[in-house]
Amino acid sequence: MISVRGLRKAYRVARRPAGLGHALKALFSRRYETVHALDGVSFDIPEGQLVGYIGPNGAGKSTTLKILCGILTPDGGSCVVDGRVPWRDRVAHVAGIGAVFGQRSQLWWDVPVIDSFELLRDLYRVEPSRYRRALDELAALLDLDGLLETPARNLSLGQRMRCEIAASLLHGPRLLFLDEPTIGLDAVSKLAVRRFLRRRCREHGTTLLLTTHDMPDIEALAQRILLIGRGRILLDGTLDDLRRRSPDRKRLVLEHRGPAPSLAEGMTLLEAGEGRTVIGLDPSVTPVSRAIALLAGQADIRDLSVSGATAEEMVAALYREYRL
Repeated sequence: MISVRGLRKAYRVARRPAGLGHALKALFSRRYETVHALDGVSFDIPEGQLVGYIGPNGAGKSTTLKILCGILTPDGGSCVVDGRVPWRDRVAHVAGIGAVFGQRSQLWWDVPVIDSFELLRDLYRVEPSRYRRALDELAALLDLDGLLETPARNLSLGQRMRCEIAASLLHGPRLLFLDEPTIGLDAVSKLAVRRFLRRRCREHGTTLLLTTHDMPDIEALAQRILLIGRGRILLDGTLDDLRRRSPDRKRLVLEHRGPAPSLAEGMTLLEAGEGRTVIGLDPSVTPVSRAIALLAGQADIRDLSVSGATAEEMVAALYREYRL
């Protein structure tokens, strides 16, 4: 479905120090720096797979998606998506993909959502009967009743994002690219979007490439993870692979009365609040049973839970390992 080999993309960025003097000087002489957004990226994604594409800000995630969508032309390397080169066969390519960029909208701001949908129907040349079936299905699954006749500017962020996802799927694409689709959404809206995407991919066999900093999105949706940093793919595997790479650390959450207990060797304070303390523990230094005994001997503990590292903590450890 997607084959990427040695993809490279660099940007020439102007730099200058702050201040009026430097601003005036920059009018006549500018200093440029080359930023390598992609530096030899390679991967393959088969049809029907759900892939989480993660990395710190500026790692090259959005640049990759824009190349895959045909918006940008790379400086080098090759890219074939569903048998097409995206930036060469743009008209045919966009007919087979859907894309949602969390910071951009494809809805007309001042007209009802349904008008934007009908414009997209005409742009993609979707047959009326097929369009009606797709709209009815998407409206039911994404709970769009009452939103279709509302201008996009009057929608909340969660409502607009549900409409954006529906707009990207009206023409029945086989590929869906999502760039930060849940950014800024409340918990209810996030759960609704995740539930819909899982069902969509399961029932229609849609291939999904998702970029996000929200690791619960990755845990809920991704069958595979690609970690990019400094323009290179640093990890290609599953969440289980990520867990195996991460140190065997535990997370202790204490609810207690009075002052918090002192930390023993192998313990790290993660969070501290009134009556609640979260501690990271290295079991190879202090076993869990001994750590619980030490903490119980120092504090009036009302409740205690022990869990493994969260996905966010595992990814943060990877970022530290690769110095991203």
